[in-house]
Amino acid sequence: MQRRASYLLFALLVVGLVGCDHATKHIAQSELRGRPPATLIANVLELRYTENRDVGFSLLRRVPETVRKPLIFAFGAAGLSLLGLLWWRRRQAPWQEHAAYAVLLSGALGNLTDRLARGYVVDFVYLHHWPVFNAADVYLVAGVGLVWLASRTRATPLLSPSKLPPSGS
Repeated sequence: MQRRASYLLFALLVVGLVGCDHATKHIAQSELRGRPPATLIANVLELRYTENRDVGFSLLRRVPETVRKPLIFAFGAAGLSLLGLLWWRRRQAPWQEHAAYAVLLSGALGNLTDRLARGYVVDFVYLHHWPVFNAADVYLVAGVGLVWLASRTRATPLLSPSKLPPSGS
């Protein structure tokens, strides 16, 4: 019963975060498209509508469109599969690690569903000297960081200082 409740909470967190991501993208599309950027903090932060038909940092900009789209979906499917496998292997992990995987999955699903529904990802947050991004991108970065932190806290050395034999000198 407890495992079922944790799966339900995991699913609710993912659905809620993806919903927030898509709500912000919808607002950005309806309020920012076709308008000049909205400055929030001068020379630091703007809201600027863009349609990203590439991947992060425009890594595939030189790849022809006919190859890029299937490549993005193939990598997206592979990434989701790998993420699912990693999460499944850690299904006995503490709730913090499950939350980290939920955040990471939310970011991946948020952008992948955008690509499936629109053919592009809506980006709208612009920090000067950084590419324009969205909430799903924040989830991806935060999720990776949280999974990494969870992996660091669960890794205990085989011989911690308290378990070392006394020195004989």
